Amino acid sequence: MALGSLDKRNANTLVVLDFETTGLSPNMGDRAIEIGAVLVENGRITDRFQQLMNPGFRISGFIESYTGITNAMVSGAESGALVMKDFAEFIRGHNLVAHNAAFDQKFLDAEMSAARARYDGSFACSMLIARRLYQDAPNHQLGTLVKYNRLPTEGVFHRALADAEMTGHLWLKMLDDLKYKHQVSDVSFGLMKTLSRTAKSGVGSFLLRQRLDSRI
Repeated sequence: MALGSLDKRNANTLVVLDFETTGLSPNMGDRAIEIGAVLVENGRITDRFQQLMNPGFRISGFIESYTGITNAMVSGAESGALVMKDFAEFIRGHNLVAHNAAFDQKFLDAEMSAARARYDGSFACSMLIARRLYQDAPNHQLGTLVKYNRLPTEGVFHRALADAEMTGHLWLKMLDDLKYKHQVSDVSFGLMKTLSRTAKSGVGSFLLRQRLDSRI
């Protein structure tokens, strides 16, 4: 399926994902230790995916404390290659969203490459879009945006599925705000990607153009 056709899809149907990892960079040998994702279809979360992954080496004490994922928990988990092959089926044909997507995409690419698997969607970053839509927020960390928008949360940050679910709620809130506050309806995934790259000072005029175009 061509990337261009996926970008034309409505932004209310996609997969939101989150990784927990042993560090900041797969180029430095870091690996994923958990993947969590939610499938959003027509504006509703309809399915979930969560798996721990054995990185093949010991997790540092800092990462154990930060994520709550221990060496004992991953010792019996499947390898990243096996998990990624399952995950490739879960995301097949869907665009992808993550909060700070550059981080999650580089781990997805590294783990998919190691598994000799592939995906056909493109990424959008909920954090970059939130910076444009919620310029008055104290900051644009996921937890802050959840509180700022009064979104549902179980209060469990830094576990992959919980973060993916909260990012999913944030994404749907941004779509609602575009529709009801800015009168921009039928938002495509490509439009959201363009919004994420728009200068903050130009967001108002960008949304005005989209609103006028939607009425033609």
